[in-house]
Amino acid sequence: MIDKRLYSPKYVKEILNRHGFRFSKSLGQNFLTDGNIVRNICQAGEVTKEDCILEIGPGLGTLTEELALNAKKVVAVELDESLLPVLEETLKRYNNIEVVHGDILKVDVNRLIDEKLGGGPIKVIANLPYYVTTPIIAKLIEEDLNIETITVMVQKEVAERIVASPGNKQYGSLSVFINFYTSPEIVMEVPRTVFMPQPNVNSAVVKLKLKKELPEVDKKLFFKVVRSAFGKRRKTILNSLSSGELDLEKEDIKKVLERANISSKKRAEDLKIEDFVKISKILPPLDI
Repeated sequence: MIDKRLYSPKYVKEILNRHGFRFSKSLGQNFLTDGNIVRNICQAGEVTKEDCILEIGPGLGTLTEELALNAKKVVAVELDESLLPVLEETLKRYNNIEVVHGDILKVDVNRLIDEKLGGGPIKVIANLPYYVTTPIIAKLIEEDLNIETITVMVQKEVAERIVASPGNKQYGSLSVFINFYTSPEIVMEVPRTVFMPQPNVNSAVVKLKLKKELPEVDKKLFFKVVRSAFGKRRKTILNSLSSGELDLEKEDIKKVLERANISSKKRAEDLKIEDFVKISKILPPLDI
């Protein structure tokens, strides 16, 4: 029977005071202090006793603890060295947790999965620091890792951009990037009041299911087209593409759009992934 859980605000303060810990704004540290939210994240990630989990930024181990109670093994990567002795205390009763000190953006995640998580497939579950949300998700998606799902807490506005569809004002290059590689959904919204210290924004948990089959297209060219299209998103797709990274004349872009059966008067936010794929396939060879 577990007598104290790490989501008790009183217990959290007691632990942090004992270790003389001070929150770092630069590392975006906001620790969860709500048991229902912690349990719901674990449930949203569909964690079972067969699963190996990668957690990023465990903080003092609130979510880590819940994951350990439900998973086969948890590897938690923590950047802040001052949290290591805290985690050693808070997680000492669990023999299926391994804390790794490092920056997830610099860690060889493929090697970590092979050496510590049985080679995968794994699930990623984390309360991500807001200032590095996009780079972390991009790394996990682009490095062709053996990951089944990514379930992460992010800033609510970012979550809305991630799941946005064409025609939505929040739809942009991030939406296209995430939807190209995954099937995303917002599984819950999280109020700022359940964190210590309290952030200035509300949060949401998004679940990304990695796609097994991707569109057959030159990814480098595809994302160059997407960046160009959204670089000047208020312009028509004809004008944004002809003034972007593609370095092509407007007349050439117009011919490409005609062949793709896409109106030159549309804007980037009106185009589906399939439209960007069409454009990328029709474009003449570019020096990328």
